[in-house]
Amino acid sequence: MESIKFSQIFAIGFMLFAMFLGAGNVIFAPMVGQQAGTNTWIAMAGFLVTGVGLVLLAIIALTRGGGTVEKLASRVHPVFAIVFSILLFLTLGPIYVIPRTTSVVYEIAVFPLMAENASNALFLFVFSVLFILLTVILSWNTTKFVDRLGKIITPIFGVLLVILIAKSLITPMGGFGKPMGEYISASSAFLEGFTQGYYTMDVLAAFVFGGIFIKSIGAIGIQSPKTISKVFIQAGLITVAGLVLLQVSMAWLGATSIDQIGYKENGGEVLAQSAVVLFGQIGIFLIGTVIFLTGITTNVACLSAVAEYFERLMPSISYKKWLIVFALMGLIITNFGLTTILTMASPVLLLLYPLAIALIVLIFTNNLFKGHRSVYIGTMIGVGIVAVLDALKEAGIAPDAINRAFGFIPLFENGAGWIATGIVGFFVGFLVAKSRQEGTELITNNPGEQVNLN
Repeated sequence: MESIKFSQIFAIGFMLFAMFLGAGNVIFAPMVGQQAGTNTWIAMAGFLVTGVGLVLLAIIALTRGGGTVEKLASRVHPVFAIVFSILLFLTLGPIYVIPRTTSVVYEIAVFPLMAENASNALFLFVFSVLFILLTVILSWNTTKFVDRLGKIITPIFGVLLVILIAKSLITPMGGFGKPMGEYISASSAFLEGFTQGYYTMDVLAAFVFGGIFIKSIGAIGIQSPKTISKVFIQAGLITVAGLVLLQVSMAWLGATSIDQIGYKENGGEVLAQSAVVLFGQIGIFLIGTVIFLTGITTNVACLSAVAEYFERLMPSISYKKWLIVFALMGLIITNFGLTTILTMASPVLLLLYPLAIALIVLIFTNNLFKGHRSVYIGTMIGVGIVAVLDALKEAGIAPDAINRAFGFIPLFENGAGWIATGIVGFFVGFLVAKSRQEGTELITNNPGEQVNLN
């Protein structure tokens, strides 16, 4: 087995951390802290499962599943692979991540500096036009912009956050408040945290950026599939440790902020106003500058990734034309405001995340059921039905009627009913595979073995 130095593993782990450390990554845990109060750590346990832990599993699943999300999803069906990938890339780009990132930068770096009687809508529009225009310019020919900027910004951002958290520990803004809403009981707090972890988008981002990780391993001379998996696990643990520290720190900041700033509508406001409380006006300048730079890095990475995917999907339309189309889409959605963006994106995330988690689980258990396609299909149907119902509820479409009709499913009202139906679909698919003797449709995770997807 090829050998690799720890310094190289650490460098890869740091690169992974830099990829995930965007402006939007720090706004959700503060809201969990504010709303969960004394149940913050229970809620964060659930949050860390979906917001951090599954990131590592997603990366490993990609190494086993062919290296791209399209190949991973094609184990279910080629049509499913296309639909899932399109929804994934659109969500990562113009529907959610680009508007979210642009709005977060505005909320933290610009809004606190405005006069009280200023027109928020007008300033948001002007800022978003300039910020997304800059994103397009830098995405026009990315070269090594994201990589180089990430190497500069990530250490600065890390140091600033350490200073911010250290100050909040030395001079706390206040104590933990009372749990609110879904966070009142311990069990519901965990499940609510579990679903809130979806909004980081890190698992879905891992699917999209997975190819970059695999290429980075090959660039240092590692070719053995077993060694690649081992390196990913080791580097992934470094990444996960960094993300855990980041999210727990952000939750602490939110939980202790209520006495000073009150309850806020989104995590961008919590972070910005906490910085002012802890450091005065200089705090907002410091964190605003760094959030601006991390935000532009995130936007460039996401816009270029989605444009490149759609150019592969429809080569008749060039990469640069796709950039303009998705930039305009992102601009329109940005101007609904951060709180509205988070609300609008919820149904899509409640649909995509259960499907992504199910794919990860199936890849890890693939050889146990001999990779039969019927198992993939049965599981995804079971998960998908409830995921669609959860998305409809989140969109406000007959939530009471849906809960009454499907409330018999375990954990359905907590947004985790797809787990039970996915398990049922798994076993139904397995029985179908056995009855049909699907020996010719076997898919394996074994390196070098022929895969038949017919």
